[in-house]
Amino acid sequence: MLALLLVAASVGLDNLGAATALGVSGVDRTLRLRVALIFGVFEGAMPIIGLALGHSLAHALGAAADPIGGTLLGLAGAYAVGTQLLREKGRGGSPERGTKSLVLLAAALSIDNLVIGFALGAYHANLVVAAATIAVVSVALSLLGLEIGRRLGDRLGQRSELVGGVVLILVGVGIGTGVL
Repeated sequence: MLALLLVAASVGLDNLGAATALGVSGVDRTLRLRVALIFGVFEGAMPIIGLALGHSLAHALGAAADPIGGTLLGLAGAYAVGTQLLREKGRGGSPERGTKSLVLLAAALSIDNLVIGFALGAYHANLVVAAATIAVVSVALSLLGLEIGRRLGDRLGQRSELVGGVVLILVGVGIGTGVL
């Protein structure tokens, strides 16, 4: 069980970073609920999907999971930075924190869980317990990240979304290079 908790914490750290970036531009009850549901579903479902896809796809994706996920997060961060800079010049709209954006972010964050699903199957771990544990830990870390981001955002004022985008880029680089 300790190994499972360590794996869950390991894959949940990227959610902490991404949620911190999201929380910088403000957090309300609706955002907390959407992040908890969307991130939790993806983090819990991806190991099951990884097991279902089988060894060949999980193994092939294994080496590329971190760079793919990191690139997607970096692009999301670059988009947030670009949106903020355009908004400052009077050309941008409201921040992109809709359900579609959260689903794409959650998918990018949970790519590594496909490989974890196969590994859990190979070690004959109870997949339902493992997926639920990973989902619960990831949701807890995501909510913690939102709160940290909210507190940072209160201090950063108008620059909060720009900082959030930069943090998202850094999380993407960390994941892509294997640091996170």
